[in-house]
Amino acid sequence: MTSTFQNMDRLPAFTELSRLAENPYRLKKDSTFSRKRLASFSCRNSSLELIYTCQQIDDTTLDSLQQLADQAGAVSQFMAMKRGETMNRIEGFASENRMVQHTATRDLFTDPPFNQKTTGQATTELEKLKHFLADLDSGKIVNSRGESFHTMINIGIGGSDLGPRAIYLALQPFRKNGRTVKFISNVDPDDAASVLSGIDLTRTLVCVVSKSGTTLETLTNESLTSKAFAAEGLKPEEHFIAVTGMGSPMDNPEKYLRSFYMFDYIGGRYSATSMVGGVMLGFALGYDHFLAFLKGANNIDRCAEETSIRRNIPLLLALLGIWNRNFLKHQTLAILPYSQALVRFVAHLQQCDMESNGKSINRQGKPLPYDSGPVIWGEPGTNGQHAFYQLIHQGTTVIPVEFIGFRENQYGRDINIRGTTSQEKLVANLLAQMMALAVGKDDTNPNRIFSGNRPSSLLLADRLDPETMGELLAVYENKIAFQGFIWNINSFDQEGVQLGKYLADRILDRISGRTTSDPVMKTGKDGDVDGNVLSAARIAVRKQQ
Repeated sequence: MTSTFQNMDRLPAFTELSRLAENPYRLKKDSTFSRKRLASFSCRNSSLELIYTCQQIDDTTLDSLQQLADQAGAVSQFMAMKRGETMNRIEGFASENRMVQHTATRDLFTDPPFNQKTTGQATTELEKLKHFLADLDSGKIVNSRGESFHTMINIGIGGSDLGPRAIYLALQPFRKNGRTVKFISNVDPDDAASVLSGIDLTRTLVCVVSKSGTTLETLTNESLTSKAFAAEGLKPEEHFIAVTGMGSPMDNPEKYLRSFYMFDYIGGRYSATSMVGGVMLGFALGYDHFLAFLKGANNIDRCAEETSIRRNIPLLLALLGIWNRNFLKHQTLAILPYSQALVRFVAHLQQCDMESNGKSINRQGKPLPYDSGPVIWGEPGTNGQHAFYQLIHQGTTVIPVEFIGFRENQYGRDINIRGTTSQEKLVANLLAQMMALAVGKDDTNPNRIFSGNRPSSLLLADRLDPETMGELLAVYENKIAFQGFIWNINSFDQEGVQLGKYLADRILDRISGRTTSDPVMKTGKDGDVDGNVLSAARIAVRKQQ
């Protein structure tokens, strides 16, 4: 795209929102939970409903947030992204300079698709997956003893692990034929050892995920796992599957039973709806459930095209987040799912949000004059209520909350105790927390005072199933992109992870003896990093006396 991007503080709505933030809506009002406000401050997209009556906004603030979105061209930038314009770039500086096409992996439900080429590539890989899964189900692909495979080990790190793992754990009730997936991500050898112990490797497939085919942690864990197979007299090439970039070192049919491709226009943290998640989820859930997951994501991608923030959940969540971060000056965001199935979903959102929007320069390479992404954290309720909710309710720091809840459980098994089911108790706790954060409680005992006026929202659905999970994932992916567009930052690169990787390689070179001297790297006033690398290497290999 040509550069028409402006910093958020240069948009006319910014001044008005700054003025409104001096006296925001007080949640302790009786009207916060009135029928009129509840009806007005809710939004439905597909199976999801966003209830935001407990945000510190009124209609005037909402109108100004709409103007901010319009003036930033948030939806038009989203549409440019979907069409395949180059959105991953920093103007005038070396950068990845790529399209951003994770939405293309689920755009097969749109006719015609926004980008014929990228959706065509995604469809080709999906067809390959369909045939592979059919061969597994029919018994065409079996182990050397003619037995079917019932376990898969997924080896990857970052976006090749967090999103797929979170989704697999969320959808375990929908697994087929007792199939199980295990995950190895950490280069800590104990991670691989704990997974490999107790597994019947003869009936196990291994899915190795690395776009470049050179990710050190992944290749190390692949080698460790491969040796475990060889130790049992098994041929790794009959058990290992590759998900990698076309032409990468891992794109090798002599080493892998099958290869599926991922493309450089899909960032790792946005890759769960590509083959990065598809191979593992297809194996565990079956092809039809994976398609339902993709359909759910596409449902929200289409809803995100709506220009009215009152009818666009991802855009509305993005703007509420900007209101809390930039105008009310809250530094963190707690995402609290009242569903044990989403036990690792917040970990995925930490990466997706903080790696995307943890930026301090704009798309022109200039320092940002305002804050960007907040710190994302959280755990499932109700466990969190007995842990960190104390600080959320009575601490000196105000922490906005995004609750996620469901009216029904997944397994359909429950029990009625004292007139209510466990699911009803779970939802009641969720709603009680929203109310308590908003209205608080006065008391003559200062230890029992709840200040209230602490903002929250609720994403609510009937039941967590594959389609709803796809919708939930796409809500957050699109929310993050919208915030980046409005903040005028590049949400699609991750230069911040590179320096640590580089220095780790240097330290390993020293430890292994591959090099005894390196070109001196200068880092501003810090001087010679070379000597620091040598010191770090000595610490790493020093044993306790």
